[in-house]
Amino acid sequence: MNVSSGISRSRSGARPLRSRPLRRTFVAVVAALGLSAALATAAAPSASASAPTPPSGWTQVFLDDFNGPAGSGVNTSDWQYDRGTSYPGGAANWGTGEVESMTSSTNNVSLDGNGNLLITPRRDASGHWTSGRIETTRTDFQPPAGGKLRVQARIHMPNVTGTAAAGYWPAFWMLGAPFRGNYQNWPGVGELDVMENVNGIDKTWATMHCGTSPGGPCNETTGLGNSTACPGTTCQAGFHTYAMEWDRSVSPEAIHFSVDGVTYQTVTADQMDATTWANATDHGFFVILNVAMGGGFPSAFGGGPTGATEPGHPMAVDYVQVLESGGGGTTPPPSGGRDAYSTIQAESYDSQSGIRTETTSDTGGGQDIGYISNGDWALYKGVDFGSTPATQVYGRVASGAASGVSGLVQVRLDSPTSAPIGSFAVANTGGWQSWRTVPANISSVTGTHDVYLTFSSGQPADFVNVNWFDFGH
Repeated sequence: MNVSSGISRSRSGARPLRSRPLRRTFVAVVAALGLSAALATAAAPSASASAPTPPSGWTQVFLDDFNGPAGSGVNTSDWQYDRGTSYPGGAANWGTGEVESMTSSTNNVSLDGNGNLLITPRRDASGHWTSGRIETTRTDFQPPAGGKLRVQARIHMPNVTGTAAAGYWPAFWMLGAPFRGNYQNWPGVGELDVMENVNGIDKTWATMHCGTSPGGPCNETTGLGNSTACPGTTCQAGFHTYAMEWDRSVSPEAIHFSVDGVTYQTVTADQMDATTWANATDHGFFVILNVAMGGGFPSAFGGGPTGATEPGHPMAVDYVQVLESGGGGTTPPPSGGRDAYSTIQAESYDSQSGIRTETTSDTGGGQDIGYISNGDWALYKGVDFGSTPATQVYGRVASGAASGVSGLVQVRLDSPTSAPIGSFAVANTGGWQSWRTVPANISSVTGTHDVYLTFSSGQPADFVNVNWFDFGH
């Protein structure tokens, strides 16, 4: 796939608008591949499974298990629907030549009631195709500095093969955030195709797009890609886990693509010049799920859809999960080892949801936590308040939020859903690195507690960075 949309923040102050890249095709590679005449017989999707618990050292930053009533739509706090045949002002037919019109109808995008999302292409009596395409509202998925990001989904491709599958193009992919709202800057802003498949073939393709088109360091419109057969059952006969792991802890920086834990494609920063790599990776990404019909990629494998193509075969998605690991944050002290009355560095969290660390220009340097919006939180275990009650909290905060965007920093004890013991409001302070210390009264606290900072806002936009906090009597 090759075009996208979503909200993200740059590290230079202004946070970029939502954008989406186009789905290009792996034409040069696929033209060289030999196809098997006998395609595997498809089976019905199996029951859903729960997303795996993050391994030690990893933190879950996003999860949708697609649990909900049968026939309902997706959670629009997490996902937005793409509609029609292009982005506003973007390339026609999503930039790939596909023939369907995308809708938000539950005929095309719905939950099955068993923990799966179904994206189902349909054809009406006049031969017109409709299907579904959704993307995360978040556009800030990227590894922390010196750390890793893993984006994975358990997917059952459309259970259709042979001539009945002509034109099917399911995909699980990511676009660089600066594309959202621009729609003209592909492929420079980067695209990571975690899984693509065409025409019911038992293969998954993984590709990175970057640079300029045509040609350039990523050989556009082909991209830097590879393919492999699905392990065990065919791609169409069962669920498989497709993953992208982006590793900033090594040099050169590397992006690995895998299916069921088997890595079959790796792209490294030394495969292109430093500027191209930075333009393609030095920002957040958003995730896209869709089933296209027709276009350049299916054309490379015989074309379609045709009169023999069978509508109504869904791509089933059990879950989408995003994990991160490592980074430049300080190692949190052992339980009970934090002094409430000494500075607690915000990046020393034990776990978090929705935030990232970044370099700060505040006095003393180091890092802050940022990219914070409504519903995000950070946990600091074992904060010792002693026997004399703490009655105040002090937070070192900055904000470059737009006019009218503000929110609350709330302090909670032992649970992210317990009643706040205190809070303070933050609006624009003059910039994302324009720091001030804000005091607030809190209910009296003694003893040792796990402290949660939770963040609440009436708008979806990021509204605060936090460098440190502490408590006083």
